[in-house]
Amino acid sequence: MKALLSKAPGGPETLTLEELPDPAPGKGEVLVAVKACSINYPDVLIIEDKYQFRPQRPFAPGSEISGTVAAVGEGVSGWAVGDRVIATTGHGGLAEKVVVPADRLYRLPENRSFEEGAALLLTYATTIHALLDRGKLVEGQTLLVLGAAGGVGLAAVELGKAFGARVVAAVSSEEKAAAARDAGADATLVYPRAPFDKDQSKALAGQFKDAVGPEGAHVIYDPVGGDYAEPALRSIAWEGRYLVVGFPAGIPKLPLNLTLLKSCDVCGVFWGAFAARDPKANQDHVERLFRLWSEGRIAPKVTEVFAFADGGDAIAKMAARKAIGKLVVRVAD
Repeated sequence: MKALLSKAPGGPETLTLEELPDPAPGKGEVLVAVKACSINYPDVLIIEDKYQFRPQRPFAPGSEISGTVAAVGEGVSGWAVGDRVIATTGHGGLAEKVVVPADRLYRLPENRSFEEGAALLLTYATTIHALLDRGKLVEGQTLLVLGAAGGVGLAAVELGKAFGARVVAAVSSEEKAAAARDAGADATLVYPRAPFDKDQSKALAGQFKDAVGPEGAHVIYDPVGGDYAEPALRSIAWEGRYLVVGFPAGIPKLPLNLTLLKSCDVCGVFWGAFAARDPKANQDHVERLFRLWSEGRIAPKVTEVFAFADGGDAIAKMAARKAIGKLVVRVAD
């Protein structure tokens, strides 16, 4: 089989397309013939050795796939060769075949493409866990979403609306603002590019406050970090919840006096660990996502599809923070 391999730490240009022996499923595992693999920001970090997990090299990045069952390991029931599936893999998705534990597979509906299927789980499952379990979002509250035109950002906009929130989408361009409005955002604001000095940070905090209204944002969903975090936190409501999702703009240092003044919570969101620690709760969330998908209330926005050999280009675009929605690599037809 072919795989796009990271053989040494570095950027997307270090990836090489090579031949490897086909893997075989072990007990409780399924071999998936990969059709599509979506690209997420952890794929940028993992090949640079900056992610919290460091697979042994050589490895293929790619943590979210769709495909068909190619072989079933010992003790696996409920799956057969040819079944259409989606799964999260941690890494290994940018390969023609990958072994996945059977309990991490979900059935891809017949009326959904492999590209759509590869774009669902990671962003939406992270976000539903963030908004409901960590953010305690309820109908009628205001949700501020940073980076609202990215994969997780658009998922937060859609799920926020599905749960009855007023959604304010913060983005870095008018093009991204239009994407957020198309996803259902009630209001948008375009923020400047960091870094910010003290006056610029204060001005951005004012933008956030004006956008969310006098009561403030009850939940802030932040997959961006960096210099955007403190101005956003200054717009939080009394007893609001600030959700820490990711750091493509850098790891911020928040002044904790703000949490005292607003009696607010800063909540980490680590979906992978949540899913491992409470698989039943995660399963319930995923089933709810499938219902919302079937009702048309959420829909992964795949904006660009790359050829397998160009998978590094997809990661480079993600690294440059130029992606709107989801970038997907078509591994096989």
